[in-house]
Amino acid sequence: MADRLLFIGWDDVVRGREERAVQSFNDTVGFWGRLQQEGRIDRFDAVFLTPSGSGLQGYFELHGTAEQLGALVVEDEFMRTITEASLIVDNLRVIQGLTNEGVAKQMATFQEAIAKVPQAT
Repeated sequence: MADRLLFIGWDDVVRGREERAVQSFNDTVGFWGRLQQEGRIDRFDAVFLTPSGSGLQGYFELHGTAEQLGALVVEDEFMRTITEASLIVDNLRVIQGLTNEGVAKQMATFQEAIAKVPQAT
């Protein structure tokens, strides 16, 4: 079961690159779909956000194991996809995270750590 994720978020499309942004988005969704069909990720989600003034316009979540996502981020096609996207949208970010059982493990680690630190009352 997937316990890790990659969050790939973006802000506004660079003015004048809107048509390429649509093509890139569709190509990227196709790439994620292929990865899922091949069992190289567990699943992915594509999200568009409503305007909020936060800057963040949308994101992908790629779900998998540490091994799956670790192998993906060093792959040439992944690097090409991210590099191209960085020229089309502002503030592209790729962030690793935990989900499902990964959250439970991290909480256990946190609880072990706080047990060693005196707590203020």
